[in-house]
Parts: sequence; C-alpha cells; structure tokens
Amino acid sequence: MVDGARTLPRIQLFDMEFDAILLPEAGECVLQWARARENRMVVTPNVDHLVLVSSRPELLPIYRSADLVLADGQPLIWASWLLGSPLASRVAGSDLFPAVLRQSQARPGLRVFLFGGRDGVPELAAKNIARDYPWVNVVGWYSPPFGFENQPQENERAVTAVASADADVVLVALGAPKQEQWVHRERARLSSGVLLCLGATIDFVAGTIPRAPHWMQRNGLEWAFRVAGEPRRLAKRYAKDALVFPQLVAREYFARRRARRLE
Repeated sequence: MVDGARTLPRIQLFDMEFDAILLPEAGECVLQWARARENRMVVTPNVDHLVLVSSRPELLPIYRSADLVLADGQPLIWASWLLGSPLASRVAGSDLFPAVLRQSQARPGLRVFLFGGRDGVPELAAKNIARDYPWVNVVGWYSPPFGFENQPQENERAVTAVASADADVVLVALGAPKQEQWVHRERARLSSGVLLCLGATIDFVAGTIPRAPHWMQRNGLEWAFRVAGEPRRLAKRYAKDALVFPQLVAREYFARRRARRLE
C-alpha cells in the first residue's frame, strides 16, 4: 500500500495483505490522509473476519480494496509467526481511533464524524472525546436504523449525513462485515475523509462496553472478556471462530509447505 510518501510493507496471509506497521505508524498514516482530505478506507480484520471471509469469498475483494489493512487480534500475530510471515504487532481498531485522536494534538482541529452505534451512544462518545481530546472537533454523528443499507430512502439519509459533515475522519461502527460492505459500496459518494471501519469502537469510546484489561489483550484473551460481557450475542460466534480458525491456519501452513517443495 502506498501512503502518498512511501510504500508501507505488506505481508500476505490468508489471501489478504496486511500492513506490517505498528500503532503509532498507523495513526500517523491516517492523519496524513486526513490532513490531505483523501478518501481512504481502513479495515482491521480479526479472526472473526477471516472466518467470515472463508465462507463468504465475495467479501475478500472488499478487504483487498482497503488502503490500510491492520491485524486486529493476537491470534493473528501468532499465526503469522507460525506461517513464516511475521507481523510485528497487533493493531486493534479500538486502539487505532484513540491513537489518531491523541496524535492529532500536534495539529489541533481534526474534524471527526461518528457513524453507527445504538441511539444515544454516539452522543456519549462525542462528550467523552470533547473531554479527553479537547483539540478534536466532533462535527456530528448519526445512528442509522437497523437495515438502513437495504432501504433506499434510509440509505440516502445515511450517505447524506456522512458526506455533508465534511469530516477529516469518519468512524464507521456498524459491525463486520456490514460496515466494510457499506463503505465499499458507497465510498465514492462519501466525500473526502478517512473511513475507519472499526466495529465496537464507538461503544468503547462511549464507555457503554468496557475494554478488557491490558494483560488479557496482550495474551490474546480479549475475546473471553467480551464473551463474558455479552454471552448471548458472542458465545456462538467465538465458538465457531475457535473451531474454524485453526483449520484455516493448518490449511495455509500445508499450502505453504507444498509451495516451497515445488520451488
């Protein structure tokens, strides 16, 4: 991927190309695009995303079209080392957004728009941003109704809300793969600005969903913390991920071994 000034290293894993950069570099890359008012798409695939793509190959071109692809999840980092294509570090979407806000202090006035979340959540997130990052300008928010993307009138309202905000950075929090599909489909109409597809990040910023302790994040246990907090919604999903992801890693491992023997 080219960021306008240099080519960022990319590593091939599971039919995707991940940007091999650390959190501060990713934050600065987003800010560079934001300051130039470039229309860019950022995704942070985790294990659940890869499991989704494995059964829905039509999603793969969407992730491949993104300008910045960051590995969100310690199991992905471990898998990259096992497969001989090591990624330096996890870059979680829930860490990327605060990093962008924090790093923007050097040039105050970053314009941010919040898109997604349940009613009331974006407002809470905006208040917290104003308190913690007073140099950031939250120019608005919009909580689209459920299923808006399939309703022409509601979809137009959503597109208009984002495009008219004239934001430098748009936090898109619709959940995967809905957010990636919608941004990919409507990207050309969403005006300038960096579109961050970051799932539950808006809830983390608002404080409606707590983050796991740092020791759990470092040891790949954030999923357990989230399941404990939302068992009805997440238990089945993570159980499937735990079953399918090792199969994906094994398939990739043996495919690479076969390829090396044929060289």
